[in-house]
Amino acid sequence: MTSSSDGLTAPFALVRTRAGDGTEPRLCLLAGDRVRPIGPDELGAPDLNAFLAETPASWGRLIAVAEQADATWHPLADVTLTAPVAPRQVLQTGANYRTHVIDLVAAGRAKNDPRPIEELREWAADMMDRRAREGSPYFFIGLPAAVVGDDVDLVLPGYSDQHDWELELAVVIGKEAFRVDREHAMEHVAGYTIVNDITTRDLVFREDMKEIGTDWYRGKNAPGFLPTGPFLVPAPFVADPGNLHLELSLNGQTMQDATTSDLLFDIPALISGASQNMPLLPGDLLLTGSPAGNGIVHGRMLRDGDVMVGAIEGLGAQTVRAVAETTTDAATAAAPAEAVA
Repeated sequence: MTSSSDGLTAPFALVRTRAGDGTEPRLCLLAGDRVRPIGPDELGAPDLNAFLAETPASWGRLIAVAEQADATWHPLADVTLTAPVAPRQVLQTGANYRTHVIDLVAAGRAKNDPRPIEELREWAADMMDRRAREGSPYFFIGLPAAVVGDDVDLVLPGYSDQHDWELELAVVIGKEAFRVDREHAMEHVAGYTIVNDITTRDLVFREDMKEIGTDWYRGKNAPGFLPTGPFLVPAPFVADPGNLHLELSLNGQTMQDATTSDLLFDIPALISGASQNMPLLPGDLLLTGSPAGNGIVHGRMLRDGDVMVGAIEGLGAQTVRAVAETTTDAATAAAPAEAVA
């Protein structure tokens, strides 16, 4: 797949490139349609997460590097981009877009529910408005091992045919955040990236233990279920993260089309809420939720050969290709292996 910076408006961003020979991804600086490796000397830190711990102030170190014109640069089209981050923790936010939740309530309407569909939607809207006024964000934990770039295919596990897409704006944490208030929450944001939070719908709720509720481990954490990137965009270049346009297309047809202004709990509220229990560490991902337009609402789940393009205003786009699991894939997934970030 040819790398492209289409849709990226920042003067520079961080990426990681994959050589294809099994070596660790290499951190690079992207400026326009060119990339160059970047190391501790330019970062002023031993690695990516240590650099992010000092953001947003440390982004200034890269301005002069991005403006250089020397032989260290390579055309973007000549490299393969992978996930731009290596998080130690992934925090995910559930039911955080108002219209998304209303649609899910309507789509999951019980057969014996006597209410007309519009009445049901009004009830769900009132519930969401009350939650925004009086409630708090709902978080669950993702596995960092599920974070991949869009340079690898999304393998659809054969144990279900209910795999769904969820385009999300992801906050990349900068300096450690522990029990911060919302007024200071944005000081802990290093930047932003794109995530497609793939979900196996029929595994989210346990039929054998309904009293337990949701099972996010089985429903969301298969290998490769968090396609991320391809760009880590510095926070100073995203003027209003609370009003960004998101769009996901499936085989060229728009399925999700929304803005982050539909969030029930905004980014400061999410960072503050998530940091009350455990420290958020430099490089961690905090997913902000997915807008309306998921496959469960469209009545169309992911299939072999599908191509998803997820774009967020100013952050570029990722292209994810879905393939059916083969017997070889299943055997590999079942065997013990080291996780590769």
